[in-house]
Amino acid sequence: MKVSPNRLQQLGWRPFFQQQLSLEALEQLKPARIVAQHRSELLLESESGNCKIIPPRMNGEPLQVTVGDWVLLDTDHRFHSLLQRQSQLARKAAGSKLEQQLIAANIDTLFIVSSLNQDFKLNRIERYLVLAHEAQVEPVILLTKADLCESQDMIDEIMQQVQKLDTSMSVLALNGLDRDSLKQLSTWTGTGKTLGFVGSSGVGKSTLVNLLLGDVVMDTQDIREDDSKGRHTTTGRSLHEIPSSELIHGGWVMDTPGMRELQIAFAESGIDATFSDITELAEQCKFNDCQHRNEPGCAVLEAIDRGDLELRRLQSYQKLLREEAHNSASLAEQREHDKSLGKLYRSVQSANRKNKQF
Repeated sequence: MKVSPNRLQQLGWRPFFQQQLSLEALEQLKPARIVAQHRSELLLESESGNCKIIPPRMNGEPLQVTVGDWVLLDTDHRFHSLLQRQSQLARKAAGSKLEQQLIAANIDTLFIVSSLNQDFKLNRIERYLVLAHEAQVEPVILLTKADLCESQDMIDEIMQQVQKLDTSMSVLALNGLDRDSLKQLSTWTGTGKTLGFVGSSGVGKSTLVNLLLGDVVMDTQDIREDDSKGRHTTTGRSLHEIPSSELIHGGWVMDTPGMRELQIAFAESGIDATFSDITELAEQCKFNDCQHRNEPGCAVLEAIDRGDLELRRLQSYQKLLREEAHNSASLAEQREHDKSLGKLYRSVQSANRKNKQF
């Protein structure tokens, strides 16, 4: 296999993926990255260009892949295997569906976008922070539509509210229509770096993606004036290469559809990391199983009484814990059911093949 290290590196190839390949795989297989996902096909890019393949299946079942994944192809550009992910963003599927939905893979930085209008909610930002921390991806908060704010004091007040969630986190206020905003984003760009954008519809994700790419790649729409809610503009997931310039250092950017609903599942460590202030206080509670409601000697409730912790934050933490426990249990039960059903189907198919032999 003739490998172009420079192009692979530009695509995001790194030692983490290289170490998963045997010498035989290096000679016979070609790494490629999924840059777009559609229902009937996947668009991949490698050191030799791009190609399309049908979504892969394993043991007769669809294999869960997503944009950003690295796969191995044989010499005929057929799917061979999926490489282990360095990071994975996932949520419980919206609505009543009992399945986990992959959002993106192998992201380096997750830009959590929220507009500086009446749609701004700290609870929603905390949900996205859980997503980022569970994936062990660096979160950066982007507060958009700063040009529409009534005053700089209002912007500063909101930024302070967000910064209190995590004092070490980067929080930026910007105008996605202003090219000078690129200077603020350049820190996280670079060869092989992959940026992801998440947030509700209408907060300006596609506008920021267009700013990074220097062209109108993503459609944009105005928000509804009556409630500041956005309309869905991006309907699929895709990776786009960021052109290098005097302000931006290259890399890849992914835009994802706006999320009206982000249900948390299998994210206990992400919740702990997002609410580390509460988990650290909980270690000082009198009882190990303290629920922080009305127990005596509760360090969390004492912090609220002192004004060191907001009641809103504790309520958000407890809500996400309940949701995570419920969704994780439901998904685990559904997976076990699907596994048993799959075994039944395979045994029936095996019996039918044996009967045909006689």
